[in-house]
Amino acid sequence: MATTASKLPSPARHDSLGIPMHAPGSRLSKATNKYKDTHPVPEKPHVGPDIEAYKSAHSKTVGPHSDAWWAQQARENLSWTRDFTTVRTGGFPTAEELKEGQDPSTLPITWFPDGNLNACYNCVDRHAFQNPDKTAIIYEADEPGEHKYISYGMLLNEVCRVANVLKGMGVKKGDTVTIYLPMTWQAAAAFLACARIGAIHSAVFAGFSSESLRDRIIDCGSTVLITADEGRRGGRSVATKVIADQALKECGDANPVKHVLVLSRTGSKTVAEQHFTPGRDVWWHEAIADVPAYCPPAEVNSEDGLFILYTSGSTGKPKGILHTTGGYLLGALLTVKYVFDVHPGDKFACMADIGWITGHTYIIYGPLALGTTTTFFESTPVYPSPSRYWETVSKHGLTQFYSSPTAVRLLRKLGHQHVQDHDLSSLRVLGSVGEPINPEAWNWYSEHVGKGECAVVDTFWQTETGSIVVTPLPGAIETKPGSATVPFFGIETQVLDSMTGKPQEGENVEGVLCIKNPWPSIARTIWGDHKRYIDTYLRPYPGYYFTGDGAARDEHGYIWIKGRVDDVINVSGHRMSTAEVESALLLHNGVAETAVIGTPDEMTGQAVNAFVTMKPEFTYDSEPALAKELVLQVRKIIGPFAAPKKIFIVGDLPKTRSGKIIRRILRKIVAGEGDQLGDLSTVAEPEVVEVIKKKVAESA
Repeated sequence: MATTASKLPSPARHDSLGIPMHAPGSRLSKATNKYKDTHPVPEKPHVGPDIEAYKSAHSKTVGPHSDAWWAQQARENLSWTRDFTTVRTGGFPTAEELKEGQDPSTLPITWFPDGNLNACYNCVDRHAFQNPDKTAIIYEADEPGEHKYISYGMLLNEVCRVANVLKGMGVKKGDTVTIYLPMTWQAAAAFLACARIGAIHSAVFAGFSSESLRDRIIDCGSTVLITADEGRRGGRSVATKVIADQALKECGDANPVKHVLVLSRTGSKTVAEQHFTPGRDVWWHEAIADVPAYCPPAEVNSEDGLFILYTSGSTGKPKGILHTTGGYLLGALLTVKYVFDVHPGDKFACMADIGWITGHTYIIYGPLALGTTTTFFESTPVYPSPSRYWETVSKHGLTQFYSSPTAVRLLRKLGHQHVQDHDLSSLRVLGSVGEPINPEAWNWYSEHVGKGECAVVDTFWQTETGSIVVTPLPGAIETKPGSATVPFFGIETQVLDSMTGKPQEGENVEGVLCIKNPWPSIARTIWGDHKRYIDTYLRPYPGYYFTGDGAARDEHGYIWIKGRVDDVINVSGHRMSTAEVESALLLHNGVAETAVIGTPDEMTGQAVNAFVTMKPEFTYDSEPALAKELVLQVRKIIGPFAAPKKIFIVGDLPKTRSGKIIRRILRKIVAGEGDQLGDLSTVAEPEVVEVIKKKVAESA
């Protein structure tokens, strides 16, 4: 792997899409509002004057002649040690290829398959060689005033040392490493150290329980776990190492972990004295002190695995989504550049957690591949006050701000007085991610945070897509609060009839959202289960990628995301399957049956509601106490974010004569539509429905 900047191209200038780019700080005159009920582009962003520029650019990125455009983007924006000659192979299998006896895996999706590169080199080295003192990471610690600025030179040193530690632990190219870290800047070093030596990292959200961590460690077979003594969030300590130890203990004989690298985040004496296993555990700071300060980056193929990230599935077993190196990195970089209008000198802030795909793509890989400054925010929006976000923006002069509708709704509820006393003039683009944002929250975000001058980009994408697939472009796309608007470059969306699978042509149509052709950052497989990958994403609608979301297309061609059509609940952007929560409840020794549903929630988008029947022989003192016990069980097995908002203890559940639980009835009752249940002729015991309606009414 070449290690000098002169041998590899530098990051591209921001002008190759053909969209007019304006100098940082310049302003556009306000565009004429073409569409009723849309917001014209504001003055502050400096990408392109109108939608015609977008349409012209987008047309070059799709269709039979788009390979040349993708090749140009890959060569201009990424540094390759071996150039590619093939842009892509494979595609989404047709109905014929999916027939019984056919093997769709013989037509793999690949991008730049004969090209070699290194993700860490692209994210760190080339920028450190060019400007080692430039800030790579703003680390906003949990306690105000404890922030740090990490330069690209400092990051390179830390990454190399951690990479050498991993090599000393026997980690080789293609091996997996599990990362269970809080939101500290060293998490970036852990990710990138794996990428540097060609290992595949599997990050697990530090809010997950020991059981969730255990299952993920076993599934991907990691021999090394990277964790911390404790985490800090909202003024409280989180027992990260204790949870990690419990997970390893629960692995039993299936435990593949031989080494545990422990970051000292709080310096906990309790962890050091009671939760440290000599011979297996080693302190991060001690380990990196004993290794060389430089580690040559490994040369990896574009299609070599970069990371595994687990997401919920309708069967209850989490899916290990595998992303590969070249295509993923290109998708991450391009979407940061164009969706957020990033220019040299900008300070980009995504307020997600690195345990989720948003943190992977828009805290670590996207901003750093582009050579911009990124932000690690360790705290919460309301600690120590509801002004924390805006104090952070003002203190660091952040230029882009990417958060969730849940956070926006919470801060709106607490009042705009917490925003108005802070200087937010550095902001140009506001982003929303994780779920559709309701118009009230969108307008508050735009008016009180953006002061009516910032673009608001409501982005739609998934763990499986790797990067944003539907979004406005700041300064080019007039926005509609609640709509993700138009496809990103290289994305061809299609709304299909859910029953026939036929495209819904024309205006004002609804159906399921699919994508017509592969794009570089699409996930390649489910770890260890390619058949499940085919069955989940490619088999439902042959020739398309199935997002699992319902959508509408309006009279202007804008996409409106309607939410999941499968049994997946989205709580504050955290996706979990109903089967996962049901499985956690069924582990209680008194639970006989359970049905979990997702219901609309003003604050979190969706909330978990559970209906539970108990075994006849099980006795309990009170329903409130039992419900609390069941909630704690879900928190313990999955994590706090999965805790049911309400648990209804019932005598029976509505079922068909064949015994299938009819969840649509439960959803309607909880939504207050108990008088609109429709045909109940398939319900085996209709009287059960009336009992449940009364139960829900009493709890209101």
